[in-house]
Amino acid sequence: MMKQVMIPCCLMRGGTSKGPFFNKADLPIDIEQRNRLLLATVGSPDKRQIDGVGGAHSLTTKVGIVSRCENHEQGVELSFLFAQLQPEKDTVDTTPNCGNMLAAVVPFALETGLIKAMKDETTVRVLTENTGMISDITVQTPQGEITYEGNAKIDGVPGSGAPIKISFLDTAGSVCSGLLPTGNLSDSFDIPNVGTLEVTCIDNGMPMVLIRASDLGCTGQESVDELNNNQALKDKIEALRIVASEKMGLGDVRQKNYPKMCLISEPSKGGAVNTRCFIPHVCHEAIGVLAAVTIATACVLEGSVASEFYHKEQQAGVYQLSIEHPSGEFTVELTVKLNDKGQSEVIGAALLRTARLLMKGEVCLLKSRL
Repeated sequence: MMKQVMIPCCLMRGGTSKGPFFNKADLPIDIEQRNRLLLATVGSPDKRQIDGVGGAHSLTTKVGIVSRCENHEQGVELSFLFAQLQPEKDTVDTTPNCGNMLAAVVPFALETGLIKAMKDETTVRVLTENTGMISDITVQTPQGEITYEGNAKIDGVPGSGAPIKISFLDTAGSVCSGLLPTGNLSDSFDIPNVGTLEVTCIDNGMPMVLIRASDLGCTGQESVDELNNNQALKDKIEALRIVASEKMGLGDVRQKNYPKMCLISEPSKGGAVNTRCFIPHVCHEAIGVLAAVTIATACVLEGSVASEFYHKEQQAGVYQLSIEHPSGEFTVELTVKLNDKGQSEVIGAALLRTARLLMKGEVCLLKSRL
């Protein structure tokens, strides 16, 4: 009798995302073979992912691959490769970052013995292989053991957990050529069958196109279901995404998961700005970690389409920006300096997440699908 292939695996929640995590050493070296294994693991392509561990949603069809990183010149201890899969597609995209899944990297490494805990807190420098982004991640390890119990709360996740602090060392131009890939704080694009739209194209960890909700006939307070059921709106957003991507130097993105698109509007709960993000064709129930960092950055750059909603004097210092989204808010900490022209520059970003080990063991795969 032919047995299934058994691969060591941990099912992890990272922030508001979820997916299987693997030690890189347990996966095939050949990329095509590895991708087949990942697709079989989550059960794609299938809308319900009934024959895999995927959650039938793009936020729960993500994979983390982790390994030790030796002798890195910047003191990196762990390498993280993020893979975005889709329920109904057979694609494995390792181009973009994912800050939510990043929050689960150090807990996974501690759970599987890739690294050892320090004292009450353990800080590890992590390289995200997708874009070369480096971050310092601090987790709680009382008595040298990882803990998930705590009082930290993040919108989009029930209950509370141990805080995980992520400090990004360099996120500008993660996929694009720089922070402002078009060279402008705002651009006006002529979109076929839509008209002229003013946007900000920006990449501070996630390539994004920001547009006023009102410019697309929305209030920005619509529910996720309302926006997802508005096909005419989604068609306009996709037409804009295709044009903007070319201007951002990203080429044809019809089959890619970036740039993300975001409708921005006046905050209603005291935040810096209100958001409705598309990732890129479905409205996000919350907001991605690096999307929040990128939008917060736009808020403090005077002249961007987001800055008009951020009603605070802009000067050097540390800013706490609350980015409102459909299920609550996401607080980003930015360190800002003024350049020789008196303009704001973001030199650091940090945020708080939680993560948790959900299941540990082996994923079972049919040999015929590998």
